[in-house]
Amino acid sequence: MKHYIGDRTIDGVKVTVDGAPLDPATGVAEYTKNGFEWSYEGPEPRQLALALLVDHLGDQNAAKAAVEGFMQAVVANFGNEWEMTSDDIDLALTALPGKAVA
Repeated sequence: MKHYIGDRTIDGVKVTVDGAPLDPATGVAEYTKNGFEWSYEGPEPRQLALALLVDHLGDQNAAKAAVEGFMQAVVANFGNEWEMTSDDIDLALTALPGKAVA
């Protein structure tokens, strides 16, 4: 099971998966050049949502289909520091309207 962590530091935001930096998935879609953010709806949280979903699902099309709902329901509601596991992401995806990802 993967473990995702996000933190705001004096040096900026840091997002890791199992201790390594999370790939921003800009090769799939680039919503911003400003990196990751969270706690609101916008291009930076959308990039984080995409990166989390691409890493977790391993399916670029499924990740793109679910990115907007996942950003709105999950990433926009993160606090300054957050943690998620693969199971947490699966649970969040099943709760999305329309269940874009099974």
